[in-house]
Amino acid sequence: MRKKFISLQLITGCYIAFAHGSNDVANAIGPLCAALKVMGVSGTDAGIPIWVLLMGGLGMVIGMATWGYKVVQTIGSKITQLTPTRGFSAQFATATVVLLHSYSSLPISTTHTLVGSVIGVGLAGGIAAVDLRVIWKIISSWVATVPIAALTSALIFVGLEVIFL
Repeated sequence: MRKKFISLQLITGCYIAFAHGSNDVANAIGPLCAALKVMGVSGTDAGIPIWVLLMGGLGMVIGMATWGYKVVQTIGSKITQLTPTRGFSAQFATATVVLLHSYSSLPISTTHTLVGSVIGVGLAGGIAAVDLRVIWKIISSWVATVPIAALTSALIFVGLEVIFL
């Protein structure tokens, strides 16, 4: 039975890669497309220029190649013990949720969704099956991200105003 789920994980791995690309490239290039449209760059009314899509995909590849391994390591081995059955369940749930949100044009984080799925399969084995310290660190970093991003963007804006105005 276990070997069947290992094989099925190859399929859900492809499914999650497709869902991840359909969602996160759009999330990454959305602000750029909006800026291009405001600036009057042609091609943004009829569709998204190919070079913008390529930039979004390249950005995902660079991010995964440089820091992504840490995220993969944390999700795959530090939250809970993943068996082939649990891994399949988490992957299938994540890909389905992300794809449905992509289809309905609601931007969500694939990583957040996967973390939730892994926590869910861990909790199915009881609260002792998950490392609450790791979950607390993840949630704390998510909460800290919003004010840090707000402060950073405000500082950049003020700096640009000083330089250009």
